Order: sequence, then structure tokens, then C-alpha cells
Amino acid sequence: MDAAFSAEQDEIRRTLRTLLTRHGTPDDVGDAALTADGYDTALWRRLARDLGLPGLALPEKYGGVGCGLAELAVACEETGRALLPSPLIATAALAAPLIAALGTAAQRAELLPRIAAGELTAALAVPGAALTAALGLTADPTGGTWAGGGRAGGVQAASAATGTTTRRLYGEVDQVLDGHSADLLLVAAHTGGFPRSRTLLFLVRPEAATGLVRTRHTTLDGTRPSARVELRDTGAELLGADDTRDVIGALAGVGGPAAALLAAEAVGSAASALERTVEHVKAREQFGRPIGSFQAVKHRLADLYVQVRAARSAAYYAAWDPTAGGLALAQALEALRLTAAEAVQLHGGIGFTWEHEAHLYFKRAAAAELFLGPVHALRDHAARQAGLFAPPDAGPPGADAPAAGASDAGPGAAERVVVR
Repeated sequence: MDAAFSAEQDEIRRTLRTLLTRHGTPDDVGDAALTADGYDTALWRRLARDLGLPGLALPEKYGGVGCGLAELAVACEETGRALLPSPLIATAALAAPLIAALGTAAQRAELLPRIAAGELTAALAVPGAALTAALGLTADPTGGTWAGGGRAGGVQAASAATGTTTRRLYGEVDQVLDGHSADLLLVAAHTGGFPRSRTLLFLVRPEAATGLVRTRHTTLDGTRPSARVELRDTGAELLGADDTRDVIGALAGVGGPAAALLAAEAVGSAASALERTVEHVKAREQFGRPIGSFQAVKHRLADLYVQVRAARSAAYYAAWDPTAGGLALAQALEALRLTAAEAVQLHGGIGFTWEHEAHLYFKRAAAAELFLGPVHALRDHAARQAGLFAPPDAGPPGADAPAAGASDAGPGAAERVVVR
């Protein structure tokens, strides 16, 4: 692994930072978040046209740039620095890889070039609050029980007519990132009844769908909108040629890369909050000297710097090895939460005001952890996958099995407590 950034990656970073410095100010971000789409559509088209942002990681044969996950992570770090509201995560990190992995040749040829050109945005709709489980970040996704079914709610797909891939969907998904404005919905639905119970993905095209109701939520972080999607006998197209595709495996395969991209975005936000705080403590004076010269303030900022740099290293390692995405995301979310909280504190009185941008970073930190967290769940699942926790009925590591007929019971038998 070469830890240095390539000339191409540095150019992506420089170009994107220059553009967002001009058009991604806190005022621009606030105005864009209040629009009907929840983001600046003109800026999104420009990012797609000039930088190929939504198609950075898509193959060239589909109109993409043909780069990899690392280049897209660089872009996400820069959009995170600006707290840019955009459909980048929902479209490029979640929906596009699933279309590429599961779609038919015709579906890929129709949808991916439009995504790469910025003409089509997409969103992934997973029932309940189960997105992290579906992506294999906080639980084992095997079996797809997170999709509901029967009395568990979720979204149900009616049986298909012989020889067709069109279904009717019923149910609702309460939290869909960018679901109110996406041009295409990928809906995870339960089908097959009890004998052949399984979870499949379906394409819903809102402009032509009937029985589809999308309601935008009022969210903590206005730069990351979500919506409730209701499906009432809504027509949908199966993603893929048949219902034998490994949807559970495809979702789990998307989880690691998506976590790496979200980690890079969180690192960008944390770095920006830290830089703004450092500039403030250099200029703000108390007792005739900058408050940044006080030892206690220096120590706090030094701790934050170490947190952000470590999280950045973890995020780019995960871009190289997506299996580490969950742990990288946990470290990045923790760094963002700590940095945002300290930014509010060290800005003093103005840090608590609505007019100052410090609260935007604090809200992004809280919303990001609600979206694909919490941190302790990400770490717990990673530890279990690594085999760090012994099964509940296992003895201490290296313990021999008891001899035949031996028993721990009996008068005076001491209790043994095994700490794992």
C-alpha cells in the first residue's frame, strides 16, 4: 500500500476545494438545505459536469471516470469539509454500486451513465432503522430478517405474474436518505411468503409511480435530509434478471465501501471544525493575550489534532481495504463528535449562537452517528467478526475440557468467574 496521494488525487482535492470555497460558504449551505430538493441542483450539475463527481468510481464504459474508492473518498472528505448538502452519498455510495452489482445489462446501460452524468439521483430504501444491519456494519445480515415480512412490517412485494419482473409493493420506509428528491428509489422488499421467504431489491421510478407518497422529515442536520416513503400498490421493477440474485451479499458488499466514504466525509467535517477553532483561538484575546496561548487550550487542541489525524488514516486505509470500513467509520464519527463539541466550547459565547457555523458541525456529528452508527455498535460488530468475543458457553481461552464424570458441583465447590 502506497500511503501517499497521487497527483490525480491531489488535483481532485485542489479543484473541489477551490470550487466549494467559492460556492459552499455557510450561507450557501444553509440556503441550499432549505430548497425543495435539499441541495443546490445547479452546483450538483456543475460538480458532475466539470469533475465527474457522481461517476468517479464508475467504469468508463458506463460514462464514469474509472477511478477507485480512494478518489471518491477524497471527494467525500472535501464535501464533508464544506458540509455540502448533496446526493453524493445516497447516489454514488449506496445506490450506484448496487445497480452495478445486481442490475441486468440493460438496467446498467440505462441507469449508470445517467448517474455518472449527474442527470439521475438515487436513494436506497431499507425498512425500519435497519440500514446498518442490511449493510453488515452492526449485525450479521444473513437471512434478511431486517427487511420485515409477515407481521414484522417493512415492505412486501406481491407475487409476480409468470414471465414478468414487475411487482406491486406495499408498506413504508420511515428513514430514506434523500428519499424526498431522488429520481430513482431502490427499495428492499420481502417476498415469497413463508416457503420461499427472501429479500429482493426493486426499482421504483417516482415520476411514473402510482400510490407513492414521499414526505420530507424535519431533521436535526438540515444538510442531510431524509424522508418517509409510503408504497400503496406501487409498481416496481425487479433489480436483476430474476429473484435468485444474492441481494443480502450485495448489500453487505456495499457496506464496507460506504462506511469508508462516510468516514472520509466525517474526517473532512472534523478537520474543518478544528481549523476554524484554531483560527478563533489565535484571534480571540483574554487577559491581554490570545486564548490559544493558554496551556489548557493547547492541550485540548493537540488532543483533537491527534484524533482527527488518526481518523483520517483509518478512513483512507478503509478506502484501500473496505473490510475495515466499520472500524474506520467508528473512529471518524468519534473524532467528529469530540471535535464539534470542543469547537462549540472553545468558541465561547458565540459558539452557542444560531448565527455562528459551529452548531452546523455539532449537528452533522449527531446526525452522522444516527445515520450509520452508533459508534459502540460498529466496534462491537467488528470485534465479534474478528473473534475477540468467545461464545457464551465457551470456557476461558486454552482451558481443557473437564474429565469424564468430573463435576464442578458439590459441597464447598468454589464459583469460577471467567472474565473475557
